[in-house]
Order: sequence, then structure tokens, then C-alpha cells
Amino acid sequence: MRFFGIRRKSRRTTEINPDEILIDASNVADFDRDQFEGRIERPLGQRTMIVAAVLMGLLFSAYIVRASSLQLINGEMYAQRAKNNQLAQRTIFADRGIIEDRNGVPLAYNERTSVTDDFAQRVYIDMSGLAHVIGFAQSPAKDSGGTYYRTQFIGMDGAEKAFNDALGGKNGLKLTETDALDKVVSESTIQPPRSGDKLTLSIDAKVTSGLYEVIAKRAQEAHAVGGAGVIMDVRTGELLALTSYPEYSPNAMVEGDKDAIRSYNTNKNQPFLDRAVDGLYSPGSIIKPIMGAAALQEGVITENTIIVSTGQISVPNPYNPSKPTIFRDWRAHGAVTVRDAIAVSSDVFFYEVGGGFKNQRGIGISNIEKYFRMFGFGSDAGLAGFSYKTGTVPSPAWKAENFPDDPTWRVGNTYHTAIGQYGMQVTPLQAVRSAVAVANGGYMLTPTLLANAPKQNVERLPIDSYNLQVAREGMRQGVRTGIATAINFSFVQAAAKTGTAEVGLRNESQNAWMIGFWPYDEPKYAFAVVLEKMPSGTPVGGASVMYDFFGWMHTNAPQYLQ
Repeated sequence: MRFFGIRRKSRRTTEINPDEILIDASNVADFDRDQFEGRIERPLGQRTMIVAAVLMGLLFSAYIVRASSLQLINGEMYAQRAKNNQLAQRTIFADRGIIEDRNGVPLAYNERTSVTDDFAQRVYIDMSGLAHVIGFAQSPAKDSGGTYYRTQFIGMDGAEKAFNDALGGKNGLKLTETDALDKVVSESTIQPPRSGDKLTLSIDAKVTSGLYEVIAKRAQEAHAVGGAGVIMDVRTGELLALTSYPEYSPNAMVEGDKDAIRSYNTNKNQPFLDRAVDGLYSPGSIIKPIMGAAALQEGVITENTIIVSTGQISVPNPYNPSKPTIFRDWRAHGAVTVRDAIAVSSDVFFYEVGGGFKNQRGIGISNIEKYFRMFGFGSDAGLAGFSYKTGTVPSPAWKAENFPDDPTWRVGNTYHTAIGQYGMQVTPLQAVRSAVAVANGGYMLTPTLLANAPKQNVERLPIDSYNLQVAREGMRQGVRTGIATAINFSFVQAAAKTGTAEVGLRNESQNAWMIGFWPYDEPKYAFAVVLEKMPSGTPVGGASVMYDFFGWMHTNAPQYLQ
């Protein structure tokens, strides 16, 4: 018998078959994969679960903190921002007013290139000679972020600038709702836009272009720096034509054509300068009709007074009697009356009636200044909205201010001022106003670019109508037999006065003018044209321009010659 013996546990050795640990390939097709059959899974360990729980807790805590910041601390700010992102006020751009000529020809209008455009683009007529009178306007513009920093059209020149407020209209407002992708969901008009007013100008576009073309042709032929022309109704002050050569392209300015703009800025002939309004030129002899009327008015001559022009006058030199000062005429004219002197443009005649000589009394520089200013020189020509130059009427006070080293006024200064030289400078617009006042019997009208302008209530100049009639007769005589016979046409009876003024330090250049009016018997229109700074002695001048222009009018616009 065995007691307390050690009993050994028997070990059983069992063999593991491969099919007990590997998936039965033959049964894979019978497993339902959607029910996770055939997969061997291993449960996550406790440590992994703890780490995952900690991470989730941290993320949740961060979310709570951020949500509290957005909602409790900055909630109001972000709510307003969200609202703004969804609802925004946007500009409804007003269409700019159309500009047309007196015959209804569109000169400036609006054109949309796409239905998605915020505003209609400004487009200008493709016709020469109209740039300075129409001008151009800057379009609304955006910054780099796409926000409009300029929400209005801004007139930069010409009628676009002068009548900018009327043409501009008033922009409207709309409320736009957008989604998260900035796509428009809905729109609601808060304030509708008001289109700009239509503007009808007094100019005839065809006539203006015709005048420009003949000025350009003659300027190029004479190697002139530029030129200008103005035609004005002597009854109403309406401008039928207003043009300046050379010019720029309004469309190039609107389109931002860099090459074109660069060429304008570097062109020594200054295409941006409106010579008709801002160009200043020595007038030369075109002021002689005014001088003739002034001499009659002051009683220093009668209509029959005769002055003999031998081609010069000689003024004794008190400091050196052997060397008198010679003041030359452009030729010897013989015995002339005031009508003759205007017709042939005698310098000697107007030297004497201006500054006096021997027994002939002159009206003196004070009266010369008075009458020149009376006829609009030295002051604003009055074209509303346009920049302007007032020019210069020489006087002793002017000389003392501008020539302090030689302030003394001499008789020679009076002589030269009396024939429109020395320091005198005028604009073509001023020149045509003076011609208007001579033509209509002494009424200084204010020029206007508006068609059907109301009649102007202006007082007559304090000068006898007969004295102005004598001046008109001298101008008509100049066309029939004098210095302006180039425009002696059978189809129009015009009266005119030419003028040539030497310019430059050595008188190497000249400005060539012509002013006048038509028809002679019952004046309707006055004109002034100038060619600027062409070589001295050039035969082409203002008369050449008007010769071409009247011929053009006879063929293309005869209604204005009646």
C-alpha cells in the first residue's frame, strides 16, 4: 500500500492540424462578408483604450473652449460678420446721359459689351475735330480686391466735364443675398438709379469736322504747330463749331490705350491743348476794326479822314537825333481812310490813330486798353465749364510789372499795341466774340454750347452803331478789293479781317488769323481761325483756311450760307 506518494499529472501531447489555424479556403465563398464572417479579430488592449479616451477628452475640451469663445465672447461680432457675408448693398450704376449735336447725331453714348457688365461703357463718335468739344469721362473703377473705389463717371474734358453733374445722373442701390460660394441668391432694389440727362449741343458735328479737316490740311501744308477754329451765332451766342488741331481720341482715353496716351504726352504739338479756348496768340491786325471804331468814337478821325502811308513813319530820337526810330508798314498804301485802312490793313494808319503822329491825334494807350477790354479781350470769354485763359492787354501798369528793368512806357509800345502786337495775347474764342459784337451792332454775347439757348439780355456797348457800321464796311471792302479777296465768293457775301503776328525771339515764326462774319447784309454767323507758329513768310494763312472751308460749306452744308 502506498501512502502519500507523489502523483504525477500525465501530459497529453496533441498534434495541431493546419486546418485549425488557417481559413478554409474552400469555404471562403460561403462566408458572409457583410456579417464579418471569416475574419480573425483581436480585442483592443486596456492601455489602448485609455490612450484613446484621453485623446478624445482633450479634443472635446478644445471644442468646448472654442465654441465658448465664438458664442459667448465674440458671438455678436461673428454674427454680424455672417450677416454681412450674406447680405450686401451694391451700387446700381446710372447710365450716363447721351450727348448729341444740334441735329440729333449721337456724339457720346453708352454701350454694354456683356450682360454681366456692372455699367455701360462710354463710347464716342468716330469723327475728326470733336475731341476737345466733347471731351471724355473716366469710368468707375475697382481696387485690387474687386471693390469699387470710384462709383461715378467723372468728366475730364470738354462737354463731359462742363456738364458732368447733369450727365452723371444718380446711382441706385440694391440688396444682394449671396451663399457661401458668393453666388447671388436674390436681389432687391432699394433705390433705383436715375439716368443722366440727355445733352443737346449747339454744334453741328459735320460742320465742326469739316472745319477741322481744312485747318489740319493747311497747318500741315504750312508746317504750323497747330490751329483752331470757332463759329458763333451772332444772334444767340450758340457755337456752331469749336475745334482744335491736333487732337486726341476720346475712345483711346476711355479704353486706356497706353501707346496712344504716351504718344499724346510726348507730342510737342500738344494734342491735349484746346487751342480754341486755351490757346494764346498775338492777334495782329484782326483788332484793326475795333481800333477804327474806337478812333471814330473818340473823335480823333472822321470816316473821311485821310492818312498817307508811305510805308513807314519816323519818330525823332531825343537822345540821338541822327538815328530816329522807324515804324514800318507792311507796304506803302498811299492815302487811306479808315475803311481803306481796315480793307488793306495799313499799319501806319493805326500807328497814328493809336499813338498820334505829328498833327494826327491818337486815342492813347488808356483808350486802346479800354476798347480792347470792352470787346472782351483780357477777360474770361464766358464758356461755362471750360477752362480758359484771359490773355493780355498791354498797358503801362502791365509793362512795369513784367519788365521791372525797363518799366517806362514809350510811344512805340502804343504803336505796336494798336496793331495787335507787342505783348497782346488773345484766344480764338475771344477773337470770335469781338467779331460777333462788330457784326451785330455792339452786343457782347456769351458763348454757349447748349442748343436752343435762351435769348441773352445784354446791353449794347457804349459805342455808336454807325461807327461799328463803318468798321463792317471796311471788312466787307477787304473781301471785295482788299487783303481778304480769297473769300470773295458769289455764293456767300462775307466780311473779314486777316491778321499776321510775328512771334519768337527773332520773329522767325508767325501766327496767321482771319476773323469775320456772314452774310454781310444780315449777319448770322461770325468766325475766327488761326494757324499757330508757322515759319515767317509762309503764304498760307487764315484766308487759305476760310477759302477751303467756304468751298466745303457750299457743297456739304449750304443751309448755313443762306
